Amino acid sequence: MNDTNYIIGIDEVGRGPLAGPVTVCAFCISCEYEEEVFKALGGITDSKKLSSQRREKYYEKITILEKQKYVQYAISHISAQVIDMKGITWSLETAIKRSLKKLNLPLKKCFIFLDGGLAAPDIYVQETVIKGDQKIWHIGAASVVAKVLRDRKMVKYSQKFPEYGFDKHKGYGTALHKEAIKKYGVLPIHRSTWIQ
Repeated sequence: MNDTNYIIGIDEVGRGPLAGPVTVCAFCISCEYEEEVFKALGGITDSKKLSSQRREKYYEKITILEKQKYVQYAISHISAQVIDMKGITWSLETAIKRSLKKLNLPLKKCFIFLDGGLAAPDIYVQETVIKGDQKIWHIGAASVVAKVLRDRKMVKYSQKFPEYGFDKHKGYGTALHKEAIKKYGVLPIHRSTWIQ
């Protein structure tokens, strides 16, 4: 990592729901600001381990750090319809590629940490870490950004389709959600191939 100028953490949210997109975040810091950012985001971890209020607070801090040019991040959502057509593996790979492309950083100066099961294109120097969102704070930050922005998307869907309760379950296959599908049918934002 001697030639590294940027460290990027990558994580996904929404791999398993019956509705909504899968969302990937690439969270990037310049090595010179690593200490300051680490202090500002102290305690950040896997988004699933945090309450929605704490996630929102961390996201607020991240947006302030972004305005100060200490960090940057890129998000890619892949829709349910594309997941149905191309599959979840293709969708995740594409979302990772897109997020990295949006960051627009020199390849040779980046080191990427990815949460277990994810991989960036071979041209990047990278390491996949099992439970990385709990062990590597850069991945934890990516998971928080991805979760906050995907959840907000699902809350918007709940305003459009209130009877489905997307604001509560965020598209996951809860009893409430499955009941709504039985009663009201499958929407275009559902992954129809995932619904038995």
